[in-house]
Amino acid sequence: MATEYTLDLTDFPHAASTVLAVTNSGTGVWDRDIVSGRISYSVEWKAILGFDAHEIGDCIEESYTRVHPDDLTRVQATIAAHFEDRTPAYAIEHRLRCKDGSYKWVLSRGKVISRDADGKPLRMTGVTTDISGTVALSEKLRQSAELLTALTNEVPGLVYQYRQDADGSARFTYASAGIDNIFGISPADAAHDAALAEALIHPDDIDAYRGSLAISAATLGRWHLEFRVLLPGGLGERWREGEARPRRLADGSTVWHGFISDITAHKQLEHRLHDAAATDFLTGLPNRRQIMTRMEQELGRIQRDPAALTAVMMFDLDFFKTINDRHGHAMGDEVLKHFSAILQLEVRKVDSVGRIGGEEFAIILSGADVEDAARFAERVRARLADKPLKCGLANIAVTVSIGIAAMLADDESINSSLSRADAALYEAKLAGRDRVKIAA
Repeated sequence: MATEYTLDLTDFPHAASTVLAVTNSGTGVWDRDIVSGRISYSVEWKAILGFDAHEIGDCIEESYTRVHPDDLTRVQATIAAHFEDRTPAYAIEHRLRCKDGSYKWVLSRGKVISRDADGKPLRMTGVTTDISGTVALSEKLRQSAELLTALTNEVPGLVYQYRQDADGSARFTYASAGIDNIFGISPADAAHDAALAEALIHPDDIDAYRGSLAISAATLGRWHLEFRVLLPGGLGERWREGEARPRRLADGSTVWHGFISDITAHKQLEHRLHDAAATDFLTGLPNRRQIMTRMEQELGRIQRDPAALTAVMMFDLDFFKTINDRHGHAMGDEVLKHFSAILQLEVRKVDSVGRIGGEEFAIILSGADVEDAARFAERVRARLADKPLKCGLANIAVTVSIGIAAMLADDESINSSLSRADAALYEAKLAGRDRVKIAA
């Protein structure tokens, strides 16, 4: 018959309270006679598995039949390690079969309390605690974490937690799989050192990146930034948009929870729309609005440095209406594109050329005086004469009248130099066209 284990209250100063604590804690006591192979269990131990006091035997071999088959080898190996004095105590989480056939997770802990002269174990006592609730909660948390990870890994972007310690060191304490697309590094690399990601930020944007993070950390305000990265492997420049909320921790570090997305396609579309809004659709040159903006910038430069030079040129194709009437508007369009191409062959990178309307064009020659502009104008006239536009078997001779004026530091606005250049153009027209005039 099985031996029922009970506590001798006379052995403990506060025996009653001790028994009460054990009874209500989901913990049972066991005592094992290693030599005889017998093990005794307290009533509380048996209750954990739903057994009455007389329903469990005291044979150690029987006890092993209650251990889950997947856990048995591990349990026996842990016991053997302690018997051989390779571990200071026995402790393991495993499953035990209940009376109803279900399994319950428990934590078993014990210690050999006597050995013979050769060190062989004689007696071992311990406790078993029901941890099924804790394991179930842990499993739910694990499943929730796996679900969250799976969800964030499916998001087309980077979901992350970024931590910056008080000493300035930083790392991604969590990064979804999207970090490979955003920065071209793995979550493990990012968790080690955030500098690996920073190293890929465009040199022109890194100061803004660091500065915006510093402001967000100092004010605990929302972090938002559009920046570029240079991806490894020849993938080149890409645009990113970051958004995060910071939180200060007790140790002085700051943690951001946020999201970084790929906005390259959006930026490319934005640039195309900007270019379309600033470009003349026929010639591909900057339109009137864009060339006027460029003139405003040049006037600002002149006014900051009165010694600087800039010439403004106005061009008007001669008898353009006659070309349209004689050859049709389609050929008129070809003339405009032909002349635009000639202008672009002559301008430098520092110069600006644009179509300001109809058959009128303007050029800003940065760093040039009116004499330089006059030489430029004569080169354009010479190219135009040398390269007539083909119209079937015939050539269309195209000439141009040109007015030149200097942009001055005391000009009230760009209209001042434009008016002077336009007046010089008018003089060229009155003088017979196909010529250059410099404003007085």
